Parts: sequence; C-alpha cells; structure tokens
Amino acid sequence: MKIVILDSETVSRNDVSLECITSLGECCVYGFTPNDEVAEKIGDADAVICNKCLITEEVFSRCKNLKYVGLFATGYNNVDTQAATRHGAVVCNVPAYSTNSVAQHTFALILNYFNKIREYADEVDGGAWVNYKLFSYFGIPTYELSGMTLGIIGYGDIGRRVARIAKAFDMNVLAYTRTPSKVDGNARACTLDELLESSDVITLHCPLNEQTKELINKDTIAKMKKSVYLVNTSRGGVINEADLADALNSGRIAGAGIDVLTLEPMQENCALRSCKNCTITPHIAWAPRQTRERLLKIVAQNIKCYIDGKPQNVVNK
Repeated sequence: MKIVILDSETVSRNDVSLECITSLGECCVYGFTPNDEVAEKIGDADAVICNKCLITEEVFSRCKNLKYVGLFATGYNNVDTQAATRHGAVVCNVPAYSTNSVAQHTFALILNYFNKIREYADEVDGGAWVNYKLFSYFGIPTYELSGMTLGIIGYGDIGRRVARIAKAFDMNVLAYTRTPSKVDGNARACTLDELLESSDVITLHCPLNEQTKELINKDTIAKMKKSVYLVNTSRGGVINEADLADALNSGRIAGAGIDVLTLEPMQENCALRSCKNCTITPHIAWAPRQTRERLLKIVAQNIKCYIDGKPQNVVNK
C-alpha cells in the first residue's frame, strides 16, 4: 500500500514518532504541502493522510488510485466527502482523542481571565510587588467561578467533559445541542436564546457546518450579558470575527478567549488581532504531546482496519 502524508509538521516537530503509520506501507512524508500541490504530491498513492490540506473533487479526479483519506483530526470539513464517495474512497477521522486537552485549555482561558493571571504576572515582572507595603497585592479584581452560569454550545465528548469540570467549580451549567435528550446530569438543556441571555461564560464546542457557521454574530452577541466571557476552542468559522471584534472594542461584552480563527495561520488583518480584552492562543488546545501520541495511534489503527477490510471511524458512509 502506497501512503502519502501531506502535512506531518501539523502533528509532529520530531517530538513524536510517525513510525506507527510509516511502517504500514510504502510511505512518503511531506512536512507541509500547499493546497495547489496536493494532487501532485499524492500522485498514484492508494492512501493520503493529512490534517488541513484540501482534498477536493479535483484531487480525486487526478489521483485515480486514491481510495483512502485519513485525517489527523476530528473535523473533516477540508475533505469533499461527497466526492470521496463518488470516487469510491473512504474518509476516516479521529473522534474524541483530544477531549481532555481541549477541556483543559478551555478552563485555562477561563481561569486566566477571571483570576487575571497574565495581568498579575505582568505587574510582578514590572516590579509592582517589590517592596510593596502589604503582603498581598490585589489591586486588579478577580472573581470566583462558583455560582456563575456556564453555557456550553455543543454537547459532545468535549462539551460533556467541560461540564464535569464546571461542576467541580460549583458552576451552574446550561447546554444547547441538537440532541437535548443526551444532556446528562452535569448540565441542563436549554434553548440557544436562554443560554445566550443567562450565561456568565459561554464556551463553543460544536462542529463547523452550515447550521453553526457564524453562529456567534452581532445578533446573538446582542442577547448576551455585557459581562459575559466568550471562549472558542472549536472552529474559528463558528464566530463572525468582525462582529466579535466590534463587541469587544465597544464594551458590548467583557472579553473573549480564542484558540481558533476562521483563517489559520492568523492573517495580519485579522479583526481580533489587536482588539480589546481578547486572549488568543495559536490553535494549541489539542496539541499536548500525550494527545498527539494518542492521535497518531488511532490514525494508524484506522489504516490497519481499512487494510483488513473493516474500516472504522468512517465519515462518508
């Protein structure tokens, strides 16, 4: 089996091994591939493994042997799954591998905001605590999460894990999901409007699709509390970034913690780049070493199952 990996640097910078995949066939590894070179790099390969490279109708048409697309990700909006089906190709993703790490990063952003970690660290670095007259320097207000309401949009594996953590902080938890019957005892299912109007913190854990594209926009933001803190560790396209930037700069909402953008890497003219009260991390919620090692093992297992004629985690059934 001939395998091409198009963008290995998205999962490994020589700190985790790709051998579990490269040992499965004749494998050609590219660290990065521009989208206009995808078909050329795949060539006559039977399988391609990628993270964010676009696998389009044109790619399937030019790469006649391509029958397997494996993703280094849960999301698969970069693959034309209908074209894959038409060309007899199987597309397999990796669900639930980053549940713990993304939930952890979600609360890192929340705690950084409410405990003012960055602000206090900057004060100490600037000498404000050196020889201060009192033992405790607490001029910047901080807040307990206990008693606050956390609104979770999307209640899959990550949303449920975030709810469990929130309950440990004695938060009240609301969940908006297309399957409210699956909301467990750690949250209460509600409408989107109720969540927007009632939440002190709103965190996004939904996939990017036609129903969720720019779900957060000037109209939905207008329903939020002015004191709300918005977190996005899902997909950048769930937010209209210009509308969010306007809301932050005008004080319509209090702050945001963002790990994902509509266009990645960040563009120089990104609306959120220099707006007020916005903490941005560079799409790292999923990236702890243990998480990436888990991801690679599942990618390899997906390929093995396909070779054995029993594909798993197929998204274009």
